[in-house]
Parts: sequence; structure tokens; C-alpha cells
Amino acid sequence: MHGRSIVCILAGIDKRPNLRAARHGGTPMAVDNPIRDGVAVDTPEGRALQYARAAEHAAGEIPDVPADTPLRTIAHVAVIGAGTMGGGIAMNFVNAGLPVTLVETKAEALERGLATIRRNYDVSVSKGKLTEAERDARMGRVTPTLSYASISDADLVIEAVFEEMGVKEEVFGRIDAMAKPGAILASNTSTLDLNRIAGFTKRPADVVGMHFFSPANVMKLLEVVRGGATSKDVLATVMQVAKTIGKTAVVSGVCDGFIGNRMIEQYFRQSLFMLEEGALPEQIDGAIERFGFAMGPFRMSDLAGNDISWAIRKRRYREMPSQHYPRVADRLCEAGRFGQKTGAGWYDYEKGKRDPHVSSVVTDMIVGYSASLGCTRRAIADDEIVERLVYSLVNEGAKILAEGIASKPSDIDVVYLKGYGFPASRGGPMFYADTVGLDGVVQAIRRYASQTNGNGWEIAPRLVEWAQGGRRFTE
Repeated sequence: MHGRSIVCILAGIDKRPNLRAARHGGTPMAVDNPIRDGVAVDTPEGRALQYARAAEHAAGEIPDVPADTPLRTIAHVAVIGAGTMGGGIAMNFVNAGLPVTLVETKAEALERGLATIRRNYDVSVSKGKLTEAERDARMGRVTPTLSYASISDADLVIEAVFEEMGVKEEVFGRIDAMAKPGAILASNTSTLDLNRIAGFTKRPADVVGMHFFSPANVMKLLEVVRGGATSKDVLATVMQVAKTIGKTAVVSGVCDGFIGNRMIEQYFRQSLFMLEEGALPEQIDGAIERFGFAMGPFRMSDLAGNDISWAIRKRRYREMPSQHYPRVADRLCEAGRFGQKTGAGWYDYEKGKRDPHVSSVVTDMIVGYSASLGCTRRAIADDEIVERLVYSLVNEGAKILAEGIASKPSDIDVVYLKGYGFPASRGGPMFYADTVGLDGVVQAIRRYASQTNGNGWEIAPRLVEWAQGGRRFTE
């Protein structure tokens, strides 16, 4: 399915006139612009929301995987790793009624993981979302173990261990030795090469990426990463599993970061450039949040943990030493400011609270960093902040489309709507670029490419080509 099919889906949306009370007097009256989900259908916001619904539906359709592809039976799941991510992944399956074997290598880590799962369920009980009996039934579906031999009956094995290729190699070797024939072997990797991971097994056709987003038991997005050898029935089965556990699944090809994290890296990179040039974290976060994002880049990084992106950057420095990358975030991490979990990141945090407070330490660090580069700081307007952030997503998205990593622009939009807090009323980065006009996007990128740190932009040939041809991503 291509972007044009989204229009076909939209054509089927019910547009019958609604009734609403007249503004004065309360008499019901027919209107030509019906209301849906509290938004008038024939408005920019209404059209964006209609598009988003159609895009989510279309994400489940994979061009070369027939709808009647036979599925493998998934009745028992194993999760390797009982940390925050592994525990959250396990909760998805026990919530859906599936038994889960939860594997760890150390008793303390396993006990800590189980305690976290129970604590999450206790919160749901305290809020009236679960009964105590339901909590106990869900906990009863988790079988903790320190033995890989316990995964031998699992139909689906999901690895959720540290994001380092050497660790993945060891774990997948053990999984391959213990999992039964026909089991699906999934990695929760967020950036690493799935084809290399599949090569650590004797059955690469059974290997697929299942990239959950944190917290895994809450976030709706699931990136399903299709390796070069992943079989069609494995892909179709995992897409159905996503529905079973209430996730919105989008298929990605293999590249560093897949769809979501590959794009967010360029978004965060532009954020760091703007710190260097004259902005501060609170201004950048405020500008993009007023645009409609659920959370700005620096609040988001503090929540996820600044050390996570630091580890990825250090790998980038080794693999791509010539890439121009601002180092101000490295200074933050070198100071031990890893975010909310340490009480200090781009912002300061009071113990036990998540509210960010502007940090004079961070302000001084940023200003000092600029001075060390000989960079004269300047005022950066909110409009520039929004354009540089959003257009960095659009530009990288165009590259992803050209490479076939995403099969259609709407898949990129679903990833950003469901996983990264892009405002639904703007339809996602690719849809939003269409509303601006691709020619306008290209002109803005070229303008920023001529400024300080302009070598941080490498404009996507497809974006230029489609702008010149008067095309749209979502036509």
C-alpha cells in the first residue's frame, strides 16, 4: 500500500451531518462541517486526525505479505531480561492472558524485576483499574527462572538485554541452543543491526525485531523490524501478536536506529546545535511543546536517561569519526547528570518528583561550552526552533523512504504519533510537511544549511525531487 491508498481509506469515513446546539438559544441545527472526536472534520486539525486514523489502519498492511499468510501459534512467551524493559514487555503478554517465562542470570535482578511488576500492578489496584484477584492472576502467569532451559516450550522468545552487540551475541547463542524448532526469536534492540543478530543463530528466518518503547507496558507503538532473512509467516504472526497485546505495529527495515530512533537522532542533534548557538533547554522544549509535542527533546532525554543516548553517541564517534556532532551533551553526562533517575539532567529534579526545574549549573555549562568553541551566542526565535526540529524529522524520513526502510510515508507518521509524542492534530511529520508544502521545507533546510552548523544538514534527494515535481508525501 502506498500513500495514495490513505486517500481511499479516508473516502470511506462517515461524513454525515451531525447536529449541534446553536451558539445562542440551544436549538439543535444541522451543520455542513460535522464534529468527530470533538473536532470539526473539515478543518486542518480534523483532516489530520482522519489521516492519522487511516494511517494506523494502513500500517498493518505489508505490500508483499498476503493477508491470508498462515500464522504460527503463540501460546507461551519467554522474555530474557527482567529489567525495566523486560518486565514491561512481560506485562503486555500476561495482561493479554498469555503465560510468560521471565529469565534472568542473577537472583537479585530477577527478584527486583518481579517486585517492579508487582508494584506496577499494585498502583493499578489502588486506582481501581484492577481488582486484587486480577492482579494476583496476572502475577500468577509469570514464571521466574534463572535457567535458559525453561524457554524450551516457548513459542515466542523476546530478548530484552543491554544494548551492546557482544551481549546480544551471547544471549542469542543461548536462545538458539534452547528454543524449540519453529519458535520465533525476537530482539528488542532499538538501534543495532538485526541481520547481525540473526546471524548469531542457525535459523535467521525465525528472527525478527520487536522494538518496544518505554514504558513497554504503557506505550502503544511497536516497531517490527524485518531482517533480510525474516520469513513472511514470522512477520505476519508478530503483527497479529501486536494486536493481541494492544499495540500499534509498524514494519521497519534494518538500519541504524530503524525508523523512530534514526529520525530522533537528527532531531536531538539539531537541539544540541541550537544550545551551542544560543538557545537553552527550557526555550527549545517550550517552543516544540507549544507546537504540540507531548514533551520537548531535553525533558524527553531526562526521562529516558541521558546515559542511553550517550552510549549510542560514543558508538557513533567510533564508527563515524568524521560526523559533526555537538559534544555539549557529553559534558552533561561526564558530570553524572543522567536525568530524572539521578535527580539531575538537563534540569534539576526534587527527590521523588518529575517536575523539571531550570538548572543554573546547566546554563553555565552550556554558555561555557559555546565560549570554548569561540561561538558568539545569538537569540534564536521559536519559529526557527520548531522548523529545525520538525524539518530534521522530515528530511531523515525522506531518506528512510528512499532506502525502503519504511514502505510508505504514513508508516513514519504512525511511528511519530504513537511513539514520540508528535501532535495528532498535525498528522505526523510527513503529513505536516505536505501541509507546509515541500518546496517551503526545502527552502528552509537550505537556509539553515547556510548558517552556523550547516554541515549538520544533508538534504534528502527525494525531498528535493518531490518538491520540484510538486508532489506530496501523502497523496
